[in-house]
Amino acid sequence: MEPVLTPAEMGEADRRAIAAGTPARVLMDRAGRAVAWEVRRVLGSTYGHRVAVVCGKGNNGGDGLVAARVLSGWGVRVEVVDLSPALDEATAGAALDRADLLVDAMYGTGFVGTLDGVAAYVARRSTGITTVAIDVPSGVDGLTGLAPGDVVHADSTVTFAARKPGLCFEPGRSCAGEVRVIDIGIDVGEPALALTDASDLRRGLVRIDPTAHKWTSALLVVGGSGGMIGAPLLVSHAAMRVGAGIVWCAIPGNDAAARASGGEVVTKALPATDDGALTGLGELSNAVVRFRGVVVGPGLGGAPATRAAVRDLVGRITIPLVLDADGLNAFEGDAGIISQRSAPTILTPHAGEYARIAGEPVGDDRVAAARHLARMTGTVVLLKGPGTVVAEPGGRTAINRHDGPWLATAGSGDVLSGIVGGLLARGLQPFEAAAGGAFLHACAADRAGHTGLLAGDLVGALPSTLESLEH
Repeated sequence: MEPVLTPAEMGEADRRAIAAGTPARVLMDRAGRAVAWEVRRVLGSTYGHRVAVVCGKGNNGGDGLVAARVLSGWGVRVEVVDLSPALDEATAGAALDRADLLVDAMYGTGFVGTLDGVAAYVARRSTGITTVAIDVPSGVDGLTGLAPGDVVHADSTVTFAARKPGLCFEPGRSCAGEVRVIDIGIDVGEPALALTDASDLRRGLVRIDPTAHKWTSALLVVGGSGGMIGAPLLVSHAAMRVGAGIVWCAIPGNDAAARASGGEVVTKALPATDDGALTGLGELSNAVVRFRGVVVGPGLGGAPATRAAVRDLVGRITIPLVLDADGLNAFEGDAGIISQRSAPTILTPHAGEYARIAGEPVGDDRVAAARHLARMTGTVVLLKGPGTVVAEPGGRTAINRHDGPWLATAGSGDVLSGIVGGLLARGLQPFEAAAGGAFLHACAADRAGHTGLLAGDLVGALPSTLESLEH
């Protein structure tokens, strides 16, 4: 996993490096030179080019001054614009009008709030000029990625030692353009926060044993209600596509289960009320121990009888569990039963489900929110959204930045639950199944991505996507 450092952690890493014998001026010189090389790469050459470097106070401005000096030495015509109280928009604007490229050295990772004055003006002008940002685009909160006011829109961002959370979450992620992480000699240690990549999924996947049979990686899916049987079927097919050997899809009511039958997925009818609300596992209770994992919730609905049945079976199931959708909603305001489970549990909430189960909104800091719910419930939490976050109770956290607009389609979350459940059934540990599942889900969306994407298209793209990631 690629490490990610919060602004506070980056500051501490800086202090450690300086205390270990690397002077601050040396770190600044390395950073500024890295920025200069990125400017040179973006411009394609140095001859005849003009660059405006807008410098604020502190280290970010200092990096900009170093970059300006190096670029000047290469023959670039550099104009340094000091973001001081004396600077006016006309002066800044004239410099930008003359420039082929803007270096944003105004504010760094510690920026909080909104840009004002000339800084806001420069940010607005950045949309019309090629821009290289230092550390994070000015106006972006380095911790959360939020940009409540004017913000620099960079073509590329040079950040040092490690990526910052603000570069992983929207809108900061989009404002940053291409991100280049540069090693300037700062030891980042082993941070608890990282980005998921293909190698993490590969490490978690074990080769299928030649003696394996279908029950070696069996998954049970409990979901569906009147008009919602498509959700658990999407879960089931996605799980099979990532390697679950057999999937039982248990649906409330005989008629609903019969309508869902007819394919590779084995459908089972669960006890239900006359209007199709789940009332329990019935005879299936004795078969649960045969499975390597269970997914509960997609399409179940919110009837009182269903919620009571979900709370009961989650308290009694002693195999690894993925709790999603209406399975999560059954614990609105009371996650105590979940925290009492002895078997591993993965929660997969979106923002609305998070608020219902945690009793508070996600808020600005998605990493802190996921960690909070993980500690509160003693589970692995997969917080869905742009920049999906996976956290475990001990604090280890992964961000999946490979997600895109194709995933904003009905049933996409059901496919994700099926992927995570299928990986869990294949033997992955809960954190690896959740983090790797989110990554695989996003990669499948990239492979199948097109206007009008259906959740079923994601399922169809899973085998080839998984094969490409396994090698």
